[in-house]
Amino acid sequence: MRDIDYDILIVGAGMAGASLACALDGAGYRIALLEASSTDHAAPPGYDERVLALAYGSQRIFRQLGVWDALAEHATPIEHIHVSDRGRFGFTRLHAVDEGVPAMGYVTPARAIGEALLPRLPGIAGLEVLRPATVVALAANRDGVEVGLITGQGRQRLRARLLVAADGVRSAVRELSGIGADEHDYSHTAIIANLTPAQGHGNVAYERFTETGPLALLPMTEGRMSLVYTVHSDEADAHLGLDDAAFLCKVQERFGYRLGRLQRIGQRSAYPLVMTRAQTQIAARTVLIGNAAHTLHPIGGQGFNLGLRDVATLAAMLRAPETHDPGAGALLAEYAKRRAGDHSAIIRATDALAKVFSNRLPVLSQTRDLGMIAVDLLSGPRHLLARHAMGLAARVPTLEPR
Repeated sequence: MRDIDYDILIVGAGMAGASLACALDGAGYRIALLEASSTDHAAPPGYDERVLALAYGSQRIFRQLGVWDALAEHATPIEHIHVSDRGRFGFTRLHAVDEGVPAMGYVTPARAIGEALLPRLPGIAGLEVLRPATVVALAANRDGVEVGLITGQGRQRLRARLLVAADGVRSAVRELSGIGADEHDYSHTAIIANLTPAQGHGNVAYERFTETGPLALLPMTEGRMSLVYTVHSDEADAHLGLDDAAFLCKVQERFGYRLGRLQRIGQRSAYPLVMTRAQTQIAARTVLIGNAAHTLHPIGGQGFNLGLRDVATLAAMLRAPETHDPGAGALLAEYAKRRAGDHSAIIRATDALAKVFSNRLPVLSQTRDLGMIAVDLLSGPRHLLARHAMGLAARVPTLEPR
């Protein structure tokens, strides 16, 4: 292979790719961040803005990256989590104060995360952002990887020692690397919207299991809440076709009146729920992170948090003083080993919860109820569940300056 152009190519300038670029600031690498879109399409603030649930562990990672202060003013703390099963007696409650933390997580507009990360990029030494740039070919050998691109200036080829795929669930890099992906269609669709209840949310996040799938309400600024309402996929169009009053009645029926009457609903969007997991996280000179490696059922809100732990682990390994070749096979194999346990645990847990709580057999329902009551009453299981919810169960390295 000819001389390299960069040490690291990161494909995808979304939240995972941009976070990795920020995490490598000061590490001394020559990095290109490739993005297929020509401009940033972040939506302006508004009632309907989309949000992410950041676990407490993810907040700590963003603080280490130096971007949390820019995010904090837009973030709503989750101080309590309330889990229940509609029509049953079981419930579990988790409280930040019991875990000795200011919040179990934070609900943050996706827009605000982009606004905190992207302005950092121009100041990162050795980083070049190339957009639009679409990966159409790649070839790797023991010395490096060569990537074929279509850019605004036509076709181009770049060479690097490491290729990082952060290009989402339909990752072109994953496909071109010959890495297969296992998929499971849950036959459910999540309807996403923001709503306003009559009563204040009190910084409580609700996860309620219903006969049509889980329903989540997350606290937001200005008294709003972010709704994730799961329905059978063959019923999604009918729910989207309801007027606002009729749809709110459906949500009210599933959720109840803990927050009084639901008074306003914003724009609704629908997303089919499919779990995707790459069959391997690595290939020659290539590593997958974030949604390119795994997408999850939204139950528990773990997807982005799992991807951010990918970023933190990979960045710490690349920043280590003993790392001289960022794409070395031994380094990538060690990365895959370190992340395998967290991936498997979270994927199994979210998949099992989605399946178990959608089964309404009476015996299984009673078992679920007893389990939730036990967790609510016993400090040991409750603490373990809280650590998983906060993203603290997996060991994640601290990102120290190099």
